[in-house]
Amino acid sequence: MMLPSTTVERAGATLEFGVLGPVQLLVDGRPVPLGGSGVRSLLALLVLDANQVVSFDRIVDALWADEPPETARTIVHGYVSKLRRILAKAGGAASIRTQPPGYVLQVQPELVDLHRAKRLIGDASGRPAAERAELLGRALELWRGPVLAGAQLQKTGQPDIDELRLVAVEERVAADLELGRHAEVIGELRRLVDDHPFRERLLSLLMLAQYRSARRIDALVSYRRFHRYATEELGIDPGPELRQLHEQVLRDDPGLRLPTRTQAGRQVYGPVIPAQLPAATSAFAGRDVELAWLDGLQHGGGVEGAITVAGVVGPAGIGKTALALTWAHRNAGAFPDGQLFAALRGFDPGHEPTSPAEVLTQFLLALGVPAEAIPFDLNERAGLYRSLLAERRVLVLLDDARDSEQVRPLLPAGSGSLVVVTSRRRLDGLVARGGARLLALTTLSSEASVRLLDFSTGHQRRSAEIDSLRRLAALCGHLPLALRIAAARLAASPQWTVDDLVGELADEQHRLRALDLEDADTSVRGAFDVSYRTLHPDLAETFRAIGVHEGASVSPHVVAALTEVDLVTARRRLRELASAHLLAETRADRYTLHDLIRLHAREIAATELTGQQRTRAVEKLVNYYLLVADRAHRLIRPPRDNHVAAVSGEGVEIPMLASAEQALRWFDTEWPNLVAAVQLGAAAGLHRLTWQLALCLRTYVYLRGLTSDWAAVFELGLRAARAVGDRDGESRMLRGLGNAAELVGEYELALQRYVEAHTIAVYLDDPALIALTGDNLGGILSELRRFDEAEAHLNTSLGLYRQIGDGQGEAIALNNLGVLVQDRGENEKAFEYYRRAFQLHRDGDNHEDGARSLANLCWVSRQLGRYTEAEGYARDGLRLAQTYGMAYVEAMLHHQLGELHLEQGRGQAARLELNLALAVYRRMRSPYADAVDTLLAGLADV
Repeated sequence: MMLPSTTVERAGATLEFGVLGPVQLLVDGRPVPLGGSGVRSLLALLVLDANQVVSFDRIVDALWADEPPETARTIVHGYVSKLRRILAKAGGAASIRTQPPGYVLQVQPELVDLHRAKRLIGDASGRPAAERAELLGRALELWRGPVLAGAQLQKTGQPDIDELRLVAVEERVAADLELGRHAEVIGELRRLVDDHPFRERLLSLLMLAQYRSARRIDALVSYRRFHRYATEELGIDPGPELRQLHEQVLRDDPGLRLPTRTQAGRQVYGPVIPAQLPAATSAFAGRDVELAWLDGLQHGGGVEGAITVAGVVGPAGIGKTALALTWAHRNAGAFPDGQLFAALRGFDPGHEPTSPAEVLTQFLLALGVPAEAIPFDLNERAGLYRSLLAERRVLVLLDDARDSEQVRPLLPAGSGSLVVVTSRRRLDGLVARGGARLLALTTLSSEASVRLLDFSTGHQRRSAEIDSLRRLAALCGHLPLALRIAAARLAASPQWTVDDLVGELADEQHRLRALDLEDADTSVRGAFDVSYRTLHPDLAETFRAIGVHEGASVSPHVVAALTEVDLVTARRRLRELASAHLLAETRADRYTLHDLIRLHAREIAATELTGQQRTRAVEKLVNYYLLVADRAHRLIRPPRDNHVAAVSGEGVEIPMLASAEQALRWFDTEWPNLVAAVQLGAAAGLHRLTWQLALCLRTYVYLRGLTSDWAAVFELGLRAARAVGDRDGESRMLRGLGNAAELVGEYELALQRYVEAHTIAVYLDDPALIALTGDNLGGILSELRRFDEAEAHLNTSLGLYRQIGDGQGEAIALNNLGVLVQDRGENEKAFEYYRRAFQLHRDGDNHEDGARSLANLCWVSRQLGRYTEAEGYARDGLRLAQTYGMAYVEAMLHHQLGELHLEQGRGQAARLELNLALAVYRRMRSPYADAVDTLLAGLADV
């Protein structure tokens, strides 16, 4: 294909203008010196609008924006004169002509690289893929670096040029994908997606390239990463085209594939072609990503001459065999020399594991070796097996392997065959010594689970009972075995509705029993029990101990505390339980149990541990969490009272927490476990530990705005303190409950709680506790407009804080007094209170309360009309709140900034800040949510 020349000849010389990179003028391929940035900038401006008049005013705006010098006209004339001399010397192929109201660069379009790029891009439209790729590639070669480099223009068309380049890249990549170059473009697309994370077309091209490169998992991960960012950070869903592509990848839509040429069948070596695969299950749903992973093994490009081994591993009932058989049947044609299958019975309670010698005999017979010719020696038998398969392409499926040693003698030689092994163990030995690749199965998605239930119970249920099917799938933990059993029960009992079975499974104590069938081989409990009974005694002890723990995850420190072993031993035990797929390691040193395995562990703990052993285990667990939480909350915010946790730390290893940031991360990770520990301690009658642990959680729940958990945890703590007659604990729990009620706007309940807490503090004659509770009482009375009573309590607390030397308490009392006097309209006095409070917080490194003081300083500065100062206080407070993870304080500051912007007529900025505040207020059930909603509603019409 012939294209016009990209340069124009004049009197033996060639001339080129370049803006797709550093601004330049080339004569015979050599750059012409242009002088300073002013001349270069003017040339760029004229080239961008070649053959069109560029007004003098536009030139001035582009060169100097809103601050042109008084001699701007003279300077521009000088630049034009210099450019005219340069162009005249170059041969006259281009010239600058004065034409009111400005200047025009007269030039043949082909002399300008931007025009040539646009023409090439336009020519590519509608052409075959190969021609499009060539034309667009030539256009993209014209970009030499950052557009308009060397020019200092204030207002240019650079964004349009950048957009043009991106469109060209996208179209060129699309052409490459049509040509089957998917593997070659993945690296380039990844970099582009990283540079332009909001560009959905680039992401869709990357997903398609990954899918066509047998990397469906990567395609789905790419989408999931974008979806999470779009929904969580921007509050929007991906576009319809991208969502449709995602759905096509999930269901392996044939429309995404390129046509492939049929390969001629290879000659089969030997007289027998085995076809041993058992029937696949008729009810199979989901697993598109996993099937794609297995597809990729056929084109994985492994080491030449090496066998490809895939381990499909996971817990009992996860669907390993169903997946392997489904994939094997779908791909049997890819193995023209046969398919071998062996049930290794590694975890069959009714049989011993099948020996490698027995399997080799079975395979050799299937390959046509007469019984009398099979060697007696195991090594010779394995050698004959490898020799027969050395030149063949065979699929070998080894189901339910006990360990790597059982599998190793069964691996064929040569690179043409594929071995798929399923096991409840992780098969690390095969990975380390045989280069196996592992696919760890997880539970089905909600939609796949519903499809499996729907298929097995009759499609007539789907439309009428879809929500019930989702609940049933969740109660089955999306575990395929449990789902099949539930479906079988419904199919066998037509009088049962899905809701009936949901009601039965909702009872955790009897859920596993409900997932048993009369056939002893089909039982969720039985499947899990086999895995448990094969554990080493030390691991079985650890599994029972974990059964006592009702939290969401476990760590080596927790296991060390429960089993009274050192940290190294605890870590090793957890790794071995994960290898047996009774636990899943979700990240370093953090392990979780599937919901049904957790119920099984609880049953084991309930039946194999005595009541005394269970109570002792709970005591060790709660004691451990109290030890760490007591240290962690003091790092975040040093307590202002004299309470010291009564807890034993002897022989207990705890995490090394040295900063507020580390303490917050520990709380974030352990929060569900801490709530569960409070509940366990309360149920076990460990009252003193229970209320003290609840007390240690107050700072964290406030910072993170966890108001629902706050009330529930402190209610348990209150009952525990009252159960043992601990009045000090009772007062502290009542105060915490008052805090929780106040945050959600339940002011009368908060007042009641604070009055009770303060009454007990006065009875105990504890100055620090009287000051704390009186401070809270004064604050809520001020909120209820009972100013005289509030002021009396706050002044009393202020005096007590000063008497006992509590500078942070003094600052909080000053803050509350500031709120009180501001509500009375005494803004200058309030400002002084807030200022003194902030100084005390800053001197005491109290970031949380310091940020609140800054929010109050912003508030009163707005009232005083000092908007610049107000915004400064808010920005300083936001930095503190965001640095130290103070969700509620951050929301307060966004609220303040939103109102500040409103008062100054900046509607768009106000909307952004108010929406940020509203998200946290709603999650916390804050009474301020309604006020922010009202403000945003008023902005909707602006």
